[in-house]
Order: sequence, then C-alpha cells, then structure tokens
Amino acid sequence: MRFLPASKYARIAESLLKNKIKGEDIFPFYASLKLTNKCRFRCKFCNVWMETTPELNTKKMKKVLDNLSDSSVILVSFEGGEPLLRPDIAELLEYVSTKAFYLLFTTSERRLERYPMEEYSKYIDFLHISIDEGHKNLYMFKNLEQYKKWNENVCIQTVVTVDDLPELEWKVKRCYEAGVKIVIMPAVHLDKTENYYPDTEKFINTTLALKTKYPRTIISPDRYLKALNNGSGCSSSSIIIDVDGRLFYPCRKLDIKTADLTEVDLHSYLQSDEAKAYRRRMAQCNYHCGWYQYFATPSFTTISGIFDALKPYWGYIFSTKR
Repeated sequence: MRFLPASKYARIAESLLKNKIKGEDIFPFYASLKLTNKCRFRCKFCNVWMETTPELNTKKMKKVLDNLSDSSVILVSFEGGEPLLRPDIAELLEYVSTKAFYLLFTTSERRLERYPMEEYSKYIDFLHISIDEGHKNLYMFKNLEQYKKWNENVCIQTVVTVDDLPELEWKVKRCYEAGVKIVIMPAVHLDKTENYYPDTEKFINTTLALKTKYPRTIISPDRYLKALNNGSGCSSSSIIIDVDGRLFYPCRKLDIKTADLTEVDLHSYLQSDEAKAYRRRMAQCNYHCGWYQYFATPSFTTISGIFDALKPYWGYIFSTKR
C-alpha cells in the first residue's frame, strides 16, 4: 500500500485528538463519493436508481477530490449507481493517485471483464464488488480468483435482506476458500422502497457464528454488530457526498444536503455552528436504521476499535510475502 504525505497523517492525528477532546466526531475519516446515479440494476432495497440529480462534470468532480484530499478524510469510496458508467472514470482514477487519501472502489457491474480492471486497479487501493440476490449476479462468486488477480485487496460486498439470510453461509465459505474478504450489511430501509431489513438478532448471531467458522474473512466489525444490537451508535466520522458535489450531513438517511464541496472548504465547514447543530440532530435520531457506513466507522476511530476491525487483515499485515 502506498504512503501518503506526512502532513496528511499529521492532520488525521490532530483530527482524532480534537474529536476526542470535544467529545464528538467533528472530523470524518471516510467519505462515500457518489459519482453517478446511473445503474444497470433495480434492486428492490435501493432507491439510488430513482434519483435524477445532475452529476458534476470532470473539472468540478476533481475540485471535490481536491477538497477531500485537504481534509481529515483518509479513505474515499467511489460509488454510484455504477461508477464504471462514467465516461471519465479512467481520468478520475488517475487523478486520485495524486491525492492524499486511499481509494476504495465499489462496483456491481456484472461484466467486469469488459473493462480494463487490471489497469484501473493500479489506482485502486481496495476493490469492493457487490454480489447478492438484489443485483442478480450470484454467479460472480465463481470468478473471485480472477478478481483477486486484479487487486489483492478485493472484498465482496453483500446486502442481506430478510429473505436472503439463510443463503449467507455459502457466500462466506466461497470467499474463505478464495482468500478474499466479505463485508456483510443489512438492507437498510430507504425511502420509496419496501422494508427488507432482516431480523436484527438473527442477522447478528448468524454473522458472529460465521466470523468464528470462517476466520479472517468477514470484515464487518464486532463493534458494528454490537451497535446494531443496541439500536444506536451511528457517527459523523464518515460522510456521503452526492453526485452534485453537495454534502449529505449529518447522514444520508436524514436527507439533508448542505455544503457544496466544489466551493466550500470541508474542513472549515465541519467546524461551523451549522454543522455542529446538524451533529446534534444525528445524536437525537431515532431511526436506528443500521446503515453500515455510519454504524461501522466508529470502529476505526479508536485504538481498541482499530485493533478489532483489523482482525481479518492480520494474516496480510504480518505476512512476509507482501
């Protein structure tokens, strides 16, 4: 994995300390950047494909990337819709290689072999591939070894609905056999969709049992599962940016868009009275939606949390073959 500038690590350390002193997650470390709402799928649990917000052009999208690079964010996820459907995706990927953050790339494209994924992977630090019943692409589990050749940090991302929970084990076993990771998340109930959220207790118990049976395979942190059980624990230590460059804040579920990150400095905005008021609203939220991003990221913002969350990677971290 590449090294970022020393100034970036210093900013992250400073932000962690300020968050600790203030007792709130002022500065985020993970950003989900929606490149496009275009998608080949119509998943029953998803509403992204229903959105009509115009997406940024290449020049303005690069401004957002510059903004994130200058902030506390250390990991940016290219998402959609389907990011591979942007005609400028190759240019954006190459541009990211000059920025001070790591890139996670999430795709659900069925025919990945039609894209120059080996070339793209030169700029991708973590490759996440969505495979589940919703995307109707379960056959892609047969190709895990090929995906691993493109990027050694490949991870399968699977959304679990109330109907799919019994099918989870064979997916985890397949990932275990192929030596790839899998992140498991429940189907959050989004606006304009029916509720397919699985039984929380069954979801937690099944996932914990599979983490024991197939070690170092499931990367969904134990603390995330504990937060689900408590019905709370979401955090503003991660953010989502829409296709128009505007910040969903404090979270996507509340559907509030605030700062335009093509014009407003993210680091400064997060310290504003407006942002602070929105964080208070998040703290008072009663949705208990279980959104993976908001419930899981706190596991990576404390030393003990990081230790737990990195368990699936211990073999890689201490390997002499890297």
